[in-house]
Amino acid sequence: MQRNIIHLPETDSTNRYLHDMEISGSDVMTVAVADYQTAGKGQGTNRWESERGKNLLVSVMLCHLPVEPTRQFLLSEAGALAVGTALSSYTGGITLKWPNDIYYNDLKLSGTLIETSIGGTEIRRCIFGIGINVNQDVFRSDAPNPVSLRQILGHELSVDEVLAKVLDAMEQEMEPFFASRYASVSERYHAMLYRSEGYHWYRDEGGYFEAKIQAVEDDGHLLLADKSGLLRRYAFKEVEFRPHPQPPSRGRGE
Repeated sequence: MQRNIIHLPETDSTNRYLHDMEISGSDVMTVAVADYQTAGKGQGTNRWESERGKNLLVSVMLCHLPVEPTRQFLLSEAGALAVGTALSSYTGGITLKWPNDIYYNDLKLSGTLIETSIGGTEIRRCIFGIGINVNQDVFRSDAPNPVSLRQILGHELSVDEVLAKVLDAMEQEMEPFFASRYASVSERYHAMLYRSEGYHWYRDEGGYFEAKIQAVEDDGHLLLADKSGLLRRYAFKEVEFRPHPQPPSRGRGE
């Protein structure tokens, strides 16, 4: 797959930058990587914190993906697997926290914001906005549990090297979609899930409860089975992963 890599010393958002570009062919991976973002976005209304030049801030655009719109969450799974695979080359303890964050043990190492546009029976454009904490030592936002590769490994890393690993893994994960051979994506995603085993604490609008992950559906909903055997189904932001049944001490959920 041809790669068109655009380096931006500064931009408001790499996702927004790619949105303003024309849709490319299916054999092109268009990549916008920035040293700094003035309005980097996380999921929902969250902002992505990053010191200038310290971390990997990149968006990857793929076009004309032959994926049924009702199964587009498979792209989210594949993107998470790509980032998780790249980061697993540096350290153990890497898991995928639903829907597509990357965790090191119980700490957040990376997040992805995915934006798609649909045309007919295909995904006309899919943009993966990826933030990876690479060399940042101090986090000043109200994010509850950030961690960087530098903090994990004890030394600085090349951001360009991390980018190359992510793009290689992304290309490998996406190639089967163009051949309609992506049946194993969901299985591998489930195998790498954070809290994939046993009961853990969660919180929804009704309060705290203990449950285990039953499945992540093709449309992205999370199925939890609580200790009474009741199946609970959630869309993103409808449930929080909690370390224990105590009120949150910070202003924002995990």
